[in-house]
Amino acid sequence: MATINNNYLKLKAGYLFPEIARRVNTFAEAHPEAKIIKLGIGDVTEPLPAACRQAIIKAVEEMGDRSTFKGYGPEQGYAWLREKIATQDFQARGCDIDASEIFISDGSKCDSGNILDIFGHDNTIAVTDPVYPVYVDTNVMAGNTGDVNEKGEYEGLVYLPITAENNFTAELPTQKVDLIYLCFPNNPTGATATKEYLKTWVDYAKANDAIILFDAAYEAFITDASLPHSIYEIEGARECAMEFRSFSKKAGFTGTRCALTVIPKTLKGKAADGSDVELWKLWNRRHCTKFNGVSYIVQRGAEAVYSDEGKAQVKALIEFYLENAKIICSQLQAAGLTIYGGVNAPYVWVQTPTGLSSWDFFDKLLQNCNVVGTPGSGFGAAGEGYFRISAFNSRENVNEAMKRITEKFTV
Repeated sequence: MATINNNYLKLKAGYLFPEIARRVNTFAEAHPEAKIIKLGIGDVTEPLPAACRQAIIKAVEEMGDRSTFKGYGPEQGYAWLREKIATQDFQARGCDIDASEIFISDGSKCDSGNILDIFGHDNTIAVTDPVYPVYVDTNVMAGNTGDVNEKGEYEGLVYLPITAENNFTAELPTQKVDLIYLCFPNNPTGATATKEYLKTWVDYAKANDAIILFDAAYEAFITDASLPHSIYEIEGARECAMEFRSFSKKAGFTGTRCALTVIPKTLKGKAADGSDVELWKLWNRRHCTKFNGVSYIVQRGAEAVYSDEGKAQVKALIEFYLENAKIICSQLQAAGLTIYGGVNAPYVWVQTPTGLSSWDFFDKLLQNCNVVGTPGSGFGAAGEGYFRISAFNSRENVNEAMKRITEKFTV
């Protein structure tokens, strides 16, 4: 009989979202009249920008004509899309990133897990707590951890707590680590990072020959001009960081799938014999071997994000969700709750009232208000006592959910 990858047996069986679904389904069956509003998952609700739709339609028509039909494209992505990303997302902000250092993919979730293919199993890996679960679970799957303890922490990972006391920005490790996952604007807390703060991480990484895996999936929600959108706005980052970005939340591509990873050609790792190896070459080989590229149709849709019409429409989309976040923040505060995030980010991080665990708060909101969010403990041990609410929903649902909470919830 074929053997399996035993590392999968270490996983916590996808505890968080199946348990949310179970509780919601149980409640819905017992209360079929209840109109449940879900503000838990980070999925967008508004239509694709018109410029993107029109570009996709045109690309579909091109696929129906032999003279303009496209088969396999370059695995790294079409040059016309990579060049627009390089010039408008990076070079326009002073980042020294070339189009050849950009790899187009079908999702930054995929890339942040697949990147482990090019790293060894003897690295010391640091993650924040709470954390986007994919960072942890993909390391478990890859065999980079031991077993999980009663707190939900995996042996072999270095956990960096982020709490209200440190403004949800992790302090530097007290030990040497090799790989560092950072996400700003942060999922799940909504925290942002200043250039000065990111500089401390770049300095640490360079001093310790570490590599930063920087998740900038929510950078489009930054409206504060003083905050960096990219790790490459920090001097020295080309030598110690790679960056993941996505069109999912920026332009509503969650169901369309398009993202990108930046790996500077100056970024190096160590081979077993101690020699330096360009990570760009390894990722390029991995990308070309295991991936056939994002479809021409979707890439044309992504390219339209950089047109004048596309930029205006994406800006309006971002402003819509940020206004949702503003409404959520103000109404939760009116209900007597302490909140964080929701500014320069689409997530609101709620401190649960004294005496209520994350799951207690979940149950109370579901039963009293018919509103669903995400218990903070599902993102890690340090998330206990917090709760994530997403601004990704219709204005009607957000207003109704907040109305219910202010009228029916009592601290």
